[in-house]
Amino acid sequence: MSLTRTRARRATINDVADAAGLSRGTVSRVMNGERYVSDEAKQAVEEAIARVGYVRNNAARNLVTQESRAIGLIIHEPHSLLFEDPNIGSILLGANEVLSKADYQLVSLIIDSDRDSRRVADYLRGGLVDGAVIISARASDPIAAAVAEIGLPAAFVGHPEGTPELPYAAIDNVEAARNITSRLLQTRRNRVGMIASALDRDSGKDRLAGFRAAMGERFSPEMVVEYPLYTYAAGFDGMQELLRRAPDIDGVFAASDAVAAGAMTALQEAGRRVPEDVGIVGFDDSSWALRCRPQLSTVRQPADLLGSTAAELVLAQLQGLPGTPRVLETTIMWRGSA
Repeated sequence: MSLTRTRARRATINDVADAAGLSRGTVSRVMNGERYVSDEAKQAVEEAIARVGYVRNNAARNLVTQESRAIGLIIHEPHSLLFEDPNIGSILLGANEVLSKADYQLVSLIIDSDRDSRRVADYLRGGLVDGAVIISARASDPIAAAVAEIGLPAAFVGHPEGTPELPYAAIDNVEAARNITSRLLQTRRNRVGMIASALDRDSGKDRLAGFRAAMGERFSPEMVVEYPLYTYAAGFDGMQELLRRAPDIDGVFAASDAVAAGAMTALQEAGRRVPEDVGIVGFDDSSWALRCRPQLSTVRQPADLLGSTAAELVLAQLQGLPGTPRVLETTIMWRGSA
């Protein structure tokens, strides 16, 4: 004997009207928040909704209003990095706080392949979200191009080159990297290298530019190693490579805190003391920075505020207002690693 599962019948507005002893029109006016409805009717409808288990059919509502009340958070990162990079979580929470207050639902859309890009682009074209916040966009990112083609209100976290001129919330990565590298040089380091990452996006490229500016005539391409992602593994492998290239290295700027943590482990396994033998600085002021021993000197970027600001830029566009790009401030957090 085969068993088939049937979906329970969904309560309708007519059920609410029957339970409340009111007309369907009165119930509809209460649900839509219209005026000229008595307090007694409002209370009766609320009690009836709870009694029959009515849930508003937003899909049907969306067909009428052409609104989904949802904003996509497009994360262009490998799946493996989502749980390693605490900035993504902070950006998500910052965006969600703003959107929830405006009665919008945040929908996470993760891109880890070209197939994902096509799938997400089709999803956006389907009208299932009213706008988008885009994280970790690469130069000439196809998703950013699709967003512009659709005309979807959107904002970047960061300011990638070769992408449509969308509003953005960002920091000045060049200036921040220059400042912390200069601070590292002030500790009388003579052989300073960098573990660069994510050079296909604005943050990685700009941090390398800031390092190069701070080093000036002392800059040497041989003292820079490059890796595609901001990961602990990149830091560990990169530090080992720098030690092979320059055994007398005494300072390192790592492109992120996760990279710096991996580099610190490699130094300690090689018998190098931090900061006595090698000073190391990172970028982000994430949880990685406080887990390091000694704790990491780094640049604090306001990841949660970047997320909330990008969400505000999207909401402004939905209201017909211009989305003005915003550059947020960073701070050097100087600790024991340098």
